[in-house]
Amino acid sequence: MKQKKQIKPKHFTFYYLPVLLMALTGLADSIYLSISHYRVYTDISYKSFCAISKAMNCDTVSQSDYAIFLGLPVPLLGVLGYLLFFIITAFSYRDVNGSCSEVNRKIGLDYCSIDNGADKDVKGKKRGWHLLFIISAAFSAYSVFLAVISNYYIHSYCIMCILSYAVNFALLFLTWMIIQRFYKESFFKSLKADLFFIVTDRWLKRINALFIIVVSALFIFFPDYWIKDTSLLTRNLPSGLTEDGHPWIGAENPEITIVEYADYRCFQCGKMHYYLRDLIKSNPDKIRLVHKHFPMDHQVNPLVQEPFHVGAGKMALLAIYASSKGKFWEMNDLLYNIKGDFNVRTLAKETGISAAELVWAVKSKEVKALLNRDMTDGFKLGVSGTPSFEINGELHFGTIPPEILNRFLKKQGRAADPE
Repeated sequence: MKQKKQIKPKHFTFYYLPVLLMALTGLADSIYLSISHYRVYTDISYKSFCAISKAMNCDTVSQSDYAIFLGLPVPLLGVLGYLLFFIITAFSYRDVNGSCSEVNRKIGLDYCSIDNGADKDVKGKKRGWHLLFIISAAFSAYSVFLAVISNYYIHSYCIMCILSYAVNFALLFLTWMIIQRFYKESFFKSLKADLFFIVTDRWLKRINALFIIVVSALFIFFPDYWIKDTSLLTRNLPSGLTEDGHPWIGAENPEITIVEYADYRCFQCGKMHYYLRDLIKSNPDKIRLVHKHFPMDHQVNPLVQEPFHVGAGKMALLAIYASSKGKFWEMNDLLYNIKGDFNVRTLAKETGISAAELVWAVKSKEVKALLNRDMTDGFKLGVSGTPSFEINGELHFGTIPPEILNRFLKKQGRAADPE
């Protein structure tokens, strides 16, 4: 019977360096995604380099509810995961503390029988690789989960996220290869030895304790910058209706009037909504914001030929009816904070308008006529997407040029972000 040919492993460093490189790549990728996630929610003019199309858009993925897990942004969790992986990897190359006989006595394993290849001086002294394999397997499983979410729920992919998926599967393969090449004892006994190494190594024990403290602090103190509460911004601000019946908020005798064409399912609209309201609060006698509806909902907008921003049309109808009851800005704020399906009863409770009236508003021809009027105004002006802003007869898409707002922002000690 032919014996199976054994593969002679190369020097351990040959396998080790790619693992280290992949861990650093994953860490750098997660740091970029964390910064991008923050800027998506806080910088009105930010657009990542990988926001290429509707189907391939990192910003769309960042804007989804699935970008937050356990109260933290998913990319920040990635930073923590790769950092932990890198720390263990860095210590898994050096010699372990203690003699082989001491380790054998404490864990019941022939620790010195591990063959680390050509370097006979480090025989039996490298630990952590079975634990790293488990961690990379968890990373890979989570990658599959996120890919399914992107495909079936977000309907958009993130290039940098795909890079992290590739890194995770590469780490899984590389750690498996190291185990196959250099470790002879059973997997679970080796894992037991790895855990013993992690909790008893003098320096690694201290670093892990510090790591746990940092992670705990993040879960407790990390600011939820992705949550915008505009309800307080509405209070004590003058508001009313223009001569043609459009709701306004801000200055009664403004220096500048901004007319916004917006969609309640549009993430950038919500971001600009919060930004402008904050600006108006700081300049209540200078700036007036006038709201017009332009839902990019295929059910009401002839420019949209396929399902998109589903429900935005109905939300606009609710806001229009709320305006007739003097409750527009309260309803406006509530609608921007809705991520999924909306409940009429909840809106009724929050605004004081009866649920029966809101149900009627969605079906009312009179209310729909007012929505069509707003959209017709937008068509005439050349609006083709949201948010769009009309200032002094000029149309601006997506954001407002900094030079228009800088004179107000400088009074607050800050300048507008460049486009």
